[in-house]
Amino acid sequence: MRQGWAVLALATAMAAGSPAVAQNFVDIKPSPAQVAWQDLEFGVILHFSTNTFLDREWGDGTASPETFNPSEFDPEQWMRAVRDSGAKYVVLVAKHHDGFCLWPTDQTPYSVKASPWRGGKGDVVGDVARAARKYGLQFGVYLSPWDRHDPRYADSAAYDRYYEAELTELASRYGDLVEFWLDGAGSGGHVYDFKRFVETLRTYQPNTLVFADTGLFEYGDARWVGTESGRIPYENWNVIDRHGSLRWRPVEADTPLRNLHWFWHPNDEASLKSLDELLTTWDTTVGHGGQLLLGLAPDRRGLLPDSDVARLHELGEALRNRYRNNLARAHRPLPAEQALAADGDEETFWSAPAGSHHADLELDFATPITFNRARTMEWLNDGQHVEKYAIEAWVGGSWRRLAAAQAIGHEKVDLFAPVTASRVRLRILSSTGPASIREFQLYNVAPTTEEARQLAQQPAP
Repeated sequence: MRQGWAVLALATAMAAGSPAVAQNFVDIKPSPAQVAWQDLEFGVILHFSTNTFLDREWGDGTASPETFNPSEFDPEQWMRAVRDSGAKYVVLVAKHHDGFCLWPTDQTPYSVKASPWRGGKGDVVGDVARAARKYGLQFGVYLSPWDRHDPRYADSAAYDRYYEAELTELASRYGDLVEFWLDGAGSGGHVYDFKRFVETLRTYQPNTLVFADTGLFEYGDARWVGTESGRIPYENWNVIDRHGSLRWRPVEADTPLRNLHWFWHPNDEASLKSLDELLTTWDTTVGHGGQLLLGLAPDRRGLLPDSDVARLHELGEALRNRYRNNLARAHRPLPAEQALAADGDEETFWSAPAGSHHADLELDFATPITFNRARTMEWLNDGQHVEKYAIEAWVGGSWRRLAAAQAIGHEKVDLFAPVTASRVRLRILSSTGPASIREFQLYNVAPTTEEARQLAQQPAP
């Protein structure tokens, strides 16, 4: 990623022959909907369709609707497990690439209406939406642009009308949608009218976040991380540049709970990710300022497998235990505004002095604390401003640097060897304007196996 991007002003011509429009990275701010979405941090995406019954990942559009017939369909069981994991939102794959629709659409007979499940009167989308909201989760949908079943796909204009009609049904029948997922897989060079699709979505759902690959720059509100590892391996800036235009596009990193498998498969227990893997993924996604979207797959019964439910419960418990004891809250009294960064309340924030481009936030403790993890959050409503920061502890009569990086963004988790100190400080070494810090938290948490290995390879401070 570029370093020092925020001090550069870019002049760009927005259209041929139009006047140059000055843009500056630091002036780009998120919408209120983007701010609220980023605060959710962790969601799940659900894959459940004819593929579930055919041991497939990608259907070819030839599966009979009679294939879809879960015997114990219970989306409330799914949502209890999702809630217990700590996730805050759910994205349901309403139509995958095979074209089979999980709601009784009026646009094609290739849907649950033609299946034996509930005598053709069922509605997976509606049932999942109600279950999600019952358990305090926000709900969104995935509608694949690629359709390997419908013959209209060969005619771009006809298919775009078909897709738009499907989208209208989903956007108008199922309440508020937190996210609309545009998957760029497949398509074979097919050109879609994405501008029209998003305008239709906005007619019914003005606050829905549109997820899309970075290539759909003008139409997306959030961008793909670039892999299905669920990890963000780079300094995470929310503002990106395409063709001389700047947009606020936070990252959502998707990865399945089972290695390489989005849909359920029989005899597949070995693919279930370990708790250590999931925690490391969380640290390198949410802990790098992005969203984690974890893929879940109900089985042929219409239930999440018991082992998946147990693993999700373990994940939620581990995350709650990790962040239960914020040691920073034991600090000695601070000036009132500085205390807002260490009060455990993400609705408050400390702002560095007016006009400043660097500042220190120091915490003093009556007795030394031992910690090995810092969780820092930037207040992003006014944009992302921190360009370089460090975390230091007073050890042996001098300041020892524990961690240093560029971006903080929505949230940054820094890991380091355990240190015992009575003074700790967050140093804003460079910012485009006064830094605003929602939280500076300290924890003593056992690292995962992978994290311990990485820490052992780091040079001594």
